[in-house]
Amino acid sequence: MEQRKEQILSLAYQDGRVLVRHLAEQLSVSEATIRRDLHGLASEGLLELTHGGASVIRSSDYSFLSKSMRNIEAKKVIAQLAADLVQDGDQIFLDSGTTCFAMTAPLRGKKRLSVIVNSIRIAQELKAPGVDTLLLGGQFRQDRMDTVGPIAFETLEQLRGYRAFIGSDGISIEDGLSSVDIESAHIIKLVSRNARENILLADSSKFDRPTLYKIMDFQNISMVITEKKPSDEWTEFFESQNINVLYPEK
Repeated sequence: MEQRKEQILSLAYQDGRVLVRHLAEQLSVSEATIRRDLHGLASEGLLELTHGGASVIRSSDYSFLSKSMRNIEAKKVIAQLAADLVQDGDQIFLDSGTTCFAMTAPLRGKKRLSVIVNSIRIAQELKAPGVDTLLLGGQFRQDRMDTVGPIAFETLEQLRGYRAFIGSDGISIEDGLSSVDIESAHIIKLVSRNARENILLADSSKFDRPTLYKIMDFQNISMVITEKKPSDEWTEFFESQNINVLYPEK
């Protein structure tokens, strides 16, 4: 049931709305079952019921929610692979993206773990006895529930010795990592500059799709984690840059 609801939300956030009839056909269940699921999602404030279906509630949280509903399974796979790299006693940075957010559940079982974040969502999810969380101050962005700006940048300048797990809205061989907004691009650039290691989390939808604001080239990336083996072109590129690639072994 929960998996079906995730599928419904994913479809809703792709198109903005869903129809009962189409969902019943796609998910091979009855229309009555779909209506119950939609009523449940509406009661949780995740969708708004419409005639014959439901639509996305375009609240201030729409950006994060819409991203979190894309490539759900790929993000779970990547997040688990990334979390498996983290050892007890580590010092790490997690960016405010949805793939790093998916790392929080497996990280709560670690001991003596220090985590630097600029996301209030991630800070809340990391509440556990063995996790010490440092939340960067700065300008609060309500739509993303994260912090950016000069105060966050100044704090980052004082920090060293951590491993950074970072995401990107798009990557390309020619242009490197990029973001859809300039403030996120700048904070990740500073994070990567001071980290002892940078690990990129990128599902296959991000490959060959550069976005507006460049973050950096690949020279500071030591590892890329993705959900499946990249194309031959990308594999050759990563080898030429001495970048390790981690993906599930089939």
